Amino acid sequence: MKTTLNGRTVDQLVDRFAEIGVAQDRAELRGEISKFNKLYAEMKEVDIDLRARGERARRALLRLYGHPNMQVRLQAAKKTLAVAPHLARQVIESISESNWFPQAGEAGMTLRNLDSGIFKPD
Repeated sequence: MKTTLNGRTVDQLVDRFAEIGVAQDRAELRGEISKFNKLYAEMKEVDIDLRARGERARRALLRLYGHPNMQVRLQAAKKTLAVAPHLARQVIESISESNWFPQAGEAGMTLRNLDSGIFKPD
């Protein structure tokens, strides 16, 4: 799913990232796998655009650490592990300990993969 991201500000991209995360949460809870996959691809495009704009743009996702939606917080933390490793890990640990599934499960797996070296933030 190719979206038009050119011309959007960093704040607009961060807002779109959050919108996608909320939609992912709904799709996952409803078992809408193909919709979730499309949203995953769209979030990846937003992430790629933020990365292309540099570390400051990527760090803009840190404002989502306080978002009311757990999926948004988790994805923002995972995408910022390379630029804010300690803060991002704290968010992921908090989600893992929350027992709010399915995000707690994904957070736990992320921590396990980080600790074992399987997942390396970039």
